[in-house]
Amino acid sequence: MCAAGGVTPGPPLPDAGAVADLGEFGLIARITAGRELSPGTLLGPGDDAAVLAAADGRVVVTTDVLVEGVHFRLDWSTPQQVGRKAVAANLADVAAMGAVPTALVVGLAVPGRTPISTVDGLAAGMWAQAAQAGADIVGGDVVSSAQLVVSVTALGDLRGRAPVTRSGARPGNVLGLCGRLGWSAAGLALLRQGFRSPLAVIAAHCAPEPPYGAGPQAASAGATAMIDISDGLVADAGHVAEASGVGIDIDSAALPVASQLVEVASALGADARHWVLTGGEDHALLASFPAGVALPVGWTQVGVVREGRGVTVDGGEVLPGGWEHFS
Repeated sequence: MCAAGGVTPGPPLPDAGAVADLGEFGLIARITAGRELSPGTLLGPGDDAAVLAAADGRVVVTTDVLVEGVHFRLDWSTPQQVGRKAVAANLADVAAMGAVPTALVVGLAVPGRTPISTVDGLAAGMWAQAAQAGADIVGGDVVSSAQLVVSVTALGDLRGRAPVTRSGARPGNVLGLCGRLGWSAAGLALLRQGFRSPLAVIAAHCAPEPPYGAGPQAASAGATAMIDISDGLVADAGHVAEASGVGIDIDSAALPVASQLVEVASALGADARHWVLTGGEDHALLASFPAGVALPVGWTQVGVVREGRGVTVDGGEVLPGGWEHFS
């Protein structure tokens, strides 16, 4: 099982057995008890709806659903890590628009037999990850279900900036990357082979750490397009290329390949660079910038935007890969 990854737990509460013993409202009260909210949350959990300050006049909104057995397994991940992963996947999308995360609404579908300790862990992970990005959990819903499902809606504040979409890349722009790639794919490969170490690589799959601040940073620096890398670098670069009507060439030599990934790939007979190019769920950020603009601190140039269509790597054909549901 993955390491807990430094999650700060909420207030200690006695384990009350199963979710069905608490009931819907008891469970909601348990999840929200004792949580501090930021000044931007004018009215938090407990009413028919939350009230948030929106000084910009615009709100960035995104949603994602995690289903047990599809997006996570509780024999691989702790409940805290599942909670962190659910929040991270959404807040990375907010950051990719150039926005600052502000709030989340959580829908939890849970079997009545689920231990209360599991929900406590999910809540602790979600609150901890939200706090890391400076966001609050302001409401949601709890329902009974045949399997565990976590649905998160995230909101963000553009703070006066224009949103950075996928469609703004132009020929001549340079391609920048912030965050690490290949780690989640390596962790997943290890778990599928029955390994539970190295812990750092396993934890990267179970609880990713997106560079939330890098999105607004890139927007302020003049990024023309941006995307959260959830499906893999090649696949998500392809989304930008398609939306912008351009071609993108990735410089594989510019992509860092951590020594830990090389060691794992050697042990599994895999290719670490393939993980870096095609592995998903690291939630790094990819952005295009005008030529001549200094990339912000923490960003690395990894390619160029060109005339044409599609994605190439080192000027040649791309590797198959990336994640797509129903494929």
